[in-house]
Amino acid sequence: MQIKKIKKNKDFFSIYNNSKKVYTKYAIIFIKENKRNEQRFGFVASKKTGKAIQRNRIKRLFKEFVRLNNQIFKRNTDYIFVGKSILKENIKKLKYKDIEKDILKVMKK
Repeated sequence: MQIKKIKKNKDFFSIYNNSKKVYTKYAIIFIKENKRNEQRFGFVASKKTGKAIQRNRIKRLFKEFVRLNNQIFKRNTDYIFVGKSILKENIKKLKYKDIEKDILKVMKK
């Protein structure tokens, strides 16, 4: 299944400013209802999370989580996954299962 991505800067800002935030150990997830009949996802890893290689890996892990757990996300909702700086130290030994367990814990609620 194709993941529909949020690409426009103004979309990111509107979601950041008018959304519900969910905090996990490794991520902050911004959740906002939209008027479209689709789910959209944004993936963000700032320079605080490491160099380009680490940032890309973090985003790949988030994308993989979304791809495999698509059924837990509501339709007509936007989600932005923002990697926390704790990932910088842990990214070498971090596995997909750690991210999955961390995010599933809060998304089930």
